[in-house]
Amino acid sequence: MKVAVIGAGTMGSGIAQICAMAGHVVGVVDSDPSKGDAALASMRTSLEKLAAKDRLGGQSPEDVLGRVGTGTSIAAACEGVDVVIETVVERLDVKHDVFREVIASAPSDALLGTNTSQLSITRIASVLGDQGSRLVGMHFFNPPVLMRLVELVVGLQTSAEALSRAEAFAQGLGKETVVCRKDSPGFMTSRVSAIVRLECLKMVEEGVGTPADIDKALRLGLNFPMGPLELGDFNGLDTYLHALEALEVAHGERFRPTVTLRNLVAAGRLGRKTGWGIYRYGADGTKVDGHGA
Repeated sequence: MKVAVIGAGTMGSGIAQICAMAGHVVGVVDSDPSKGDAALASMRTSLEKLAAKDRLGGQSPEDVLGRVGTGTSIAAACEGVDVVIETVVERLDVKHDVFREVIASAPSDALLGTNTSQLSITRIASVLGDQGSRLVGMHFFNPPVLMRLVELVVGLQTSAEALSRAEAFAQGLGKETVVCRKDSPGFMTSRVSAIVRLECLKMVEEGVGTPADIDKALRLGLNFPMGPLELGDFNGLDTYLHALEALEVAHGERFRPTVTLRNLVAAGRLGRKTGWGIYRYGADGTKVDGHGA
């Protein structure tokens, strides 16, 4: 298959990598050319680690990277594709702009997926007209290479055929799938994840424990693979703030962002990508502050 991934950030590069590892030819698109280069570098690092652990199924990193191309043109990337996966910022207007270009360029039978973690699939599809039947929420988890789940979300217009194709595609990447059959903002997983992380932030504000101890408690006591506060830094606190604001509109004040979160974002402390969020990080992304602030 030929796959177009729109957006070359952390999620986009990870999704592109697993698609290429599964044998698909992948075009990664971003309006910023430097992000395409960064995505390739990130993929190479990940693939080399997987190869060292003999987890590439006999492929070499070069074999996989040879199936990945980058560019800035959505039209070029969508030519002749079988699947399009959008992974841009969680803003409805931006996603609308992307899908207007996609629908003008991709084949009329291409499967359309959006990696949104909380926006309404129906609202995203509203710019597609009668082609909205082809759009499925395909929510991958970070990091896509390691996380086993893809949460599929059905919009009001999503056809049974599109859902079936999305299930088959995701499972062909080696993923398990679940289906959220009601297009409710936050779906199943993001609502739970957001509320748990929000409660952790409230406990920090109340002085219940340090961020490090709260994260450790959930890792060791509740078997979380990563502490919620550390995960927030990993994904970006600005991304989390946008998600909470949308969830508050949809579901009420229980999702209202904390003052601490708003202040961190206002101060540019967005997490690992800026070197400082709840925790401090070195140039290689390793935590250098074990307690958090």
